[in-house]
Order: sequence, then C-alpha cells, then structure tokens
Amino acid sequence: MGNLTGMRASSENAAILLEWYRAMGVEEAIAEETRDWFSEIPRAASFPIGIDVDANVNRKPLPRERADLPQPAANSRTVPHEHARSPSAVPSRDVISNDVMAARELARSARNLDDLHALLENFEGCGLKATASRLCLSRGSPSAPLMLIGEAPGKDEDRQGQPFVGRAGQLLDRMLAAIGLTEADFYITNIVFWRPPGNRTPSPEEVQVCQPFVERQIELIAPKIVMFLGNAAAKQLTGATEGIMKLRGKWLELPGHPGTRAMATLHPAYLLRTPIAKRLAWRDLLAVREALDALKGRS
Repeated sequence: MGNLTGMRASSENAAILLEWYRAMGVEEAIAEETRDWFSEIPRAASFPIGIDVDANVNRKPLPRERADLPQPAANSRTVPHEHARSPSAVPSRDVISNDVMAARELARSARNLDDLHALLENFEGCGLKATASRLCLSRGSPSAPLMLIGEAPGKDEDRQGQPFVGRAGQLLDRMLAAIGLTEADFYITNIVFWRPPGNRTPSPEEVQVCQPFVERQIELIAPKIVMFLGNAAAKQLTGATEGIMKLRGKWLELPGHPGTRAMATLHPAYLLRTPIAKRLAWRDLLAVREALDALKGRS
C-alpha cells in the first residue's frame, strides 16, 4: 500500500510539473536525455572565494560588515560594472529610441524586399531574435494587390521561416481560397518577425523596433488594400484605440499611406477557438473581395 501511495504521489507531482511547464510556454524538449545542470556546478561556486565550505558549515554567519575590511564612505554609492546589467533588465528609453532610429535608417535604405530581408537577417535591435530559430518575414506575391498583416510568428512559423503556415495559417488560406484568392494574390507578414518565447504577446518595444520594416514593406509593395489580422496589427498601424469587434468590417485610414484602403478582421487563431465568429470574418472577406473586384473594373 505504501509503494502504491508513493507512486500515485509521484504521478501527481509529475502532472503538476508538466502543467507548470505548459503554463511557462515550454513546448518541446531540446535534448534526447535529461541533464542535471545543478550537479555540474562546482560545490564552492555559491560561496565567497577563500571560504572553506566544510570548515564553515557549523560556524555562525559572518556579520554584514567587518572591521578588517574597507567599507564604503557614508556618502558614496556603488557603481556597477558596465557589463553587469541583468539579461532580463528592461532596456532604457534611450536604448529603445536608439534601436528604433537605427531600424528606421536601415528600413529606408532597403531598395527592395530582398534588401529588406538581408538587413533583417543582420539586424540586432530586436531581442526576440536571440530566442527565435529564424527570421520569419513574409510569404506570398510582392506584386499582390492585397497585403495581410498579423501579430507574430508561432512555433510552426519559427520552424519554417514563413508567417501563417500553422493551423491558423491553413485556416486563413482556406478562407482566402473561398473568395477566389491564392498565394499569388496576396502578401502576408506580421508586426514582429521573430517568434516571442512561449508565444507570448510581443512587448511594445519589440513592436516599435520592427514597425519601420513593416512600413517599408507597405511602401515597396504598394498594395491597394491592407487587411489587419487581429487587434494588435490594426491598433499599431492605424493608431486606433477600439477593440477588434468595433474595428472589424470598417474601412480604416492607414496613416502615411494615402490611397491604400485598410480593414481589420478577426485573427484566424481566434476563429479556431471561437468557430461561431467565422461568420463575421466571412463578411469582412466578402467586403475585401468586392473592393478588389471594383479595383479590377477600374483598371
């Protein structure tokens, strides 16, 4: 009975741990075998240099200050080493501003989409690049009249290096096919080009530093219609403050791009979770199809 109870407890603990991993965004193992990294840390690594660990196990803790060690002056302050900033520290506004300015200059220098892709491959101003597998910029036709803009790559996109290729992207392709559009008729990208860890929401800083490259894509492609997939892209590029349910289905202004019409619709990932909302997205797609047909009639 004791062994059975212990096994049940171990199973429950394992289930709790797995659920914790899931909540933290862990989705896959990175090695075939488990490895205890803590066992590889030298035993004395956690103790000050010069202290004999075994000899001091039973001693009383040292006082915070000792008379035989030099102490800082009462009015002095400790200045950290220039490289001592924690990796998780939030960058200052000046650092963010500099990164955005550098991104704007780079984006302006791109003569075409190939240039833009090459510049982004070497761009170090977005922290998401450090945790993503690869750049995920776009797919579709650069000469398409319709441009679609989503939020961020997911796991499948990170592996393949293209946006909207997972379940949500497959649904989107089927919806576009239902109004007669193929990949030759649209160009699709996101407001950030690297997958956020655990599929978290991109931070405002990450979005801001990628935005000049999104704007440059719009300039280079010169689409007749831009369709925002979800609230994040619509708010970022139009400055709107309403939620997606109030924004969707309306023709919007796209600042800095006169002559380009814009519309927001529900993100296909949301439609997978809420199938009843597909009827709303369908209305939006029909409106876009009608607008594309009208443009064809004028040309």
